[in-house]
Amino acid sequence: MPDIIASHAYDAAEPEAAYEFLKRARWDLRQLRKVHVHRDRIHVIDVNGDALELTRVGYPDEAAIALLRLVNTAFNPETIANPTSEEYKEYFTGRCRTWAQDRVM
Repeated sequence: MPDIIASHAYDAAEPEAAYEFLKRARWDLRQLRKVHVHRDRIHVIDVNGDALELTRVGYPDEAAIALLRLVNTAFNPETIANPTSEEYKEYFTGRCRTWAQDRVM
């Protein structure tokens, strides 16, 4: 279980509040490493094992797709809602650009 340093309860009536939470609280973490998507919550975890938690939203919810994209998670949006027998689904966060795209030649 990661060390939760901040938590936010997702409200479907105000999804922008969750986006703002991730944007602001993300800077309290080091480099993002992975995301654990549970049925009822999402953990965004950095390289030190510290995490942000979003409750009341999980992999069955359509809103999870936008939240995962916000932290640059590598996942398939078509299969994210598929049920699993595991406790959570684990995805890694990726780079913003493809290899060497940001280099000037």
